[in-house]
Amino acid sequence: MKIGYFLSTEEYPPAELLAQARAAERAGFQSLWISDHYHPWIDAQGQSPFVWSMIGALSQAVTLPVTTAVTCPTTRIHPAVLAQAAATSAVLHGGRFVLGVGSGEALNEHILGDPWPPADTRLEMLEEAVEVMRKLWRGRFVNHYGRHYRVEHARIYTLPETPPPIYVSAFGPKAIRLAARIGDGFINTTPDAELVRRFREEGGGDKPCQAGFKAAYAPTEEEGVRLAHERWPTEAMPGELGQVLPSPRHFEQAAQLVAPEAMREQFVCGSDAEAHLAKIDAYAKAGFDEVYVANTGPHWQGLLDLYQREVLPRIR
Repeated sequence: MKIGYFLSTEEYPPAELLAQARAAERAGFQSLWISDHYHPWIDAQGQSPFVWSMIGALSQAVTLPVTTAVTCPTTRIHPAVLAQAAATSAVLHGGRFVLGVGSGEALNEHILGDPWPPADTRLEMLEEAVEVMRKLWRGRFVNHYGRHYRVEHARIYTLPETPPPIYVSAFGPKAIRLAARIGDGFINTTPDAELVRRFREEGGGDKPCQAGFKAAYAPTEEEGVRLAHERWPTEAMPGELGQVLPSPRHFEQAAQLVAPEAMREQFVCGSDAEAHLAKIDAYAKAGFDEVYVANTGPHWQGLLDLYQREVLPRIR
């Protein structure tokens, strides 16, 4: 199983993200995820650097493969523009770049004043956006007149030798069917074997399945719980709130309903290597091929040291 590190653009400024990436490579992590956000979930996280600038910088800082987890190619940025960004990123990373995509959240995608579509429409837009990007990666002039997107006389000149793979994030049955049909891989965050089974049976076959989880490294478990609740109470919010609330302020209001103890179920808190190994094992048993761990709070170097010393050697 491949173990990667998840760079949280919602929580850390650009220079610190680069420092984390370099330290993760030295520690023995095999790849990177990076989130793509316009806003943090809540103000306590406090950051939102532009992911495409970060991906360019990462190409000069590390040699690890990079996956966006995930980019929404439907509303905030037109898929023709994202196709160019992803192609350049693949060139810079020598083909070690994966475009992870999903149907997005209003938090990031509503900012230009466009209506936030219902879930079925968002999936329809995602499918067409992927179609547009793949057309442009063929290196020819493209005219596309679809239901949601229009492209005229567009050609991308800077292209990698092979188009970047597209992995699709999915949780519900319709989204998983779409991911299996159009994706080169599958992205999720839950160690649920049923989701992996559905993806593979719906047509995903042996395509790669990636997943991620969050940790709050700290000297004690209690301190980790406090950090997790301070910065990521949104992880314990139920239902579709994460897709429809439009601003960090609204997430902060909803997160008031989340008790600190709820973070123990969502995060690996503290400094116990066995807890991390158990979490990774849950994803392995669910059938995932790669798992990425994100840290919250100031002690990220402690988490990387723990993995280098006690976690990664035992997995291998």
